[in-house]
Amino acid sequence: MSGDLFAPQVPEEVARRRPLADRLRPKSLGEVTGQKHLTGEDGVLRRMISSGSLGSMIFWGPPGTGKTTVARLLSGEAGLAFEQISAIFSGVADLKKVFEVARMRRMEGRQTLLFVDEIHRFNRAQQDSFLPVMEDGTIILVGATTENPSFELNAALLSRARVLTFQPHDEESLEELLKRAEQAEGKPLPLDPDARASLLRMADGDGRAVLTLAEEVWRAARADEVFDTEGLTRIVQRRAPVYDKGQDGHYNLISALHKSVRGSDPDAALYYLARMFDAGEDPLYLGRRLVRMAVEDIGLADPQALVICNAAKDAYDYLGSPEGELALAQACVYLATAPKSNGVYTAFKAAMRAAKENGSLLPPKHILNAPTKLMKGEGYGQGYRYDHDEPDAFSGQNYFPEKMGRQVYYDPPERGFEREIRKRLDWWAKLRKERGEP
Repeated sequence: MSGDLFAPQVPEEVARRRPLADRLRPKSLGEVTGQKHLTGEDGVLRRMISSGSLGSMIFWGPPGTGKTTVARLLSGEAGLAFEQISAIFSGVADLKKVFEVARMRRMEGRQTLLFVDEIHRFNRAQQDSFLPVMEDGTIILVGATTENPSFELNAALLSRARVLTFQPHDEESLEELLKRAEQAEGKPLPLDPDARASLLRMADGDGRAVLTLAEEVWRAARADEVFDTEGLTRIVQRRAPVYDKGQDGHYNLISALHKSVRGSDPDAALYYLARMFDAGEDPLYLGRRLVRMAVEDIGLADPQALVICNAAKDAYDYLGSPEGELALAQACVYLATAPKSNGVYTAFKAAMRAAKENGSLLPPKHILNAPTKLMKGEGYGQGYRYDHDEPDAFSGQNYFPEKMGRQVYYDPPERGFEREIRKRLDWWAKLRKERGEP
């Protein structure tokens, strides 16, 4: 469970058999690549160490970006004891043991940095168990997650920890890792320039993956053998992408596809969809993007758009490639030829702005339930009008916090199904005005 920066010495021949990624683990924050915004001279973590005040943090980012390594180095440079557990293999009993050790260590004058890998896998009760030991300074929590903390972690935990985002490695930082590997091995990677570029793309922003791939190449190479792209693909059993899915080629084509759909041009949309299929793009990624287009650019102008895109994704899951690609093509054409509306999209953004700007305002008491006598005495639920008992099944009462007053975010255009929605909203506005409601 616990980790130690000062691991016992092992014979050199044994150390040489360790995986390359493990042998090349940075020994200081200055050696960490790809995360300059965190570990660089002016990075967030550097500033924390310089100030002598380290708080609890959540490291959020994809695999192979250095979350575990940075946590370990951080404890060393800040002079903290380091403990590590994994949420996959640990439960409440394990946490209690770690907390007790940290308490005893604190009584001796030393604080503990507790690194929790895959912290999002802990349930709500397990996450809550961290709160008291974070608050009293027993531990400094550093949790690592590949999932969005806003969705996977308790609000109480997030309010006590700063979220730091780890970025996927770019081509420059992956190339730096390869050069370090070549220096450590004392020989160049036996790849021609095109194959080397393909290997970087195969790593897909994962530093551990690029070193593992390099290790596979060295193992496979005979004396004086240099592999081209085809040879590399044969050795590592991965298809070299036709275009770089992490750089301009990827973003240019997905942008062209999205704008062609938004511009109601089914032919151009199909062309760019086919280009991405041919380039080896993950069809389920394209399916997710089509779903995004359905909710962003069609919305309630055609409510069937989202249904059809989800059905296309399910069809691809069921049929696989290449048959399932036709379902995605069908969804793409449907979106391009559907009436367009960003009414819900813009309304949601406006509502989010209002939620952030107005804080935690209490809803009006008349729409709050009153399950206890105390709450009834406070006026909860008083004056609520049950809409089904009102004329036209519409009371028109106010539902916004009193300090805000009634707001309007959603303004449906006169297109597609939203034409009918606008008629309903106009009718309810007319009834509200006639009944003297705000």
